[in-house]
Amino acid sequence: MLLEGKKLLITGVLMDSSIAFHVARLAQEQGAEVVLTSFGRTMRITQTIARRLPKPAPVLELDVQNTEHLDSLAERVGEHVDHLDGVLHSIGFAPQGAFNFLGAQWEDVATAMQVSAFSLKSLAVAALPRMREGGAVVGLTFDAQYAWPVYDWMGVSKAAFEATSRYLARDLGPKGIRSNLVSAGPISTTAAKSIPEFEQFARWSEHSPLGWDVKDPVPAAQACVALLSDWFPATTGEIVHVDGGFHATGF
Repeated sequence: MLLEGKKLLITGVLMDSSIAFHVARLAQEQGAEVVLTSFGRTMRITQTIARRLPKPAPVLELDVQNTEHLDSLAERVGEHVDHLDGVLHSIGFAPQGAFNFLGAQWEDVATAMQVSAFSLKSLAVAALPRMREGGAVVGLTFDAQYAWPVYDWMGVSKAAFEATSRYLARDLGPKGIRSNLVSAGPISTTAAKSIPEFEQFARWSEHSPLGWDVKDPVPAAQACVALLSDWFPATTGEIVHVDGGFHATGF
């Protein structure tokens, strides 16, 4: 199996419609042992959704804005697995004010940047003591080369997120750890509900050579699983587009 014997830390499992949930499901089906994270009021939701996975998975509390959570992560992970072969970053949040580009205040932008971009570095560093050579950090992005309608400072955060992955690739490479991203097309997830007028993206399939189903997170999850495996041993700092080919054709 693709992930036989691998031990993975997966963030962002909130509903069974999320990409992260299907990464966890596919990873288990491919032989991996999975540890999940959540925090606050969503902990109970994640614990409930985790029961829908093929195998039970522990859920650790992790708020990426909480230094204590980050500092203790490696130790708490060690209560369940002795090492990590991979980490999935599926975290993003922006206050509503950040979806008004010209009117946004720094406080809202700062929150979006910390949670949606800086957290990739925070998570990687927190997990590093448990990471083995040959391991992988994989994150989920939404193509930041364009100024999308309504995405505003979340789009800027994604641009910073993509740059962060490249710098992680530079600094983690000598340790034998890869950093790559999957740029997924729009998916109707819980996070998408916070984006004003998200329904605009429902027409994505009209411009995608392969078509696109906003209700199908599995293709993006499959790409994440592949990048977490040993099948990309010399690939790092890369962004793999899983968007039906939209990025190649534009509007």
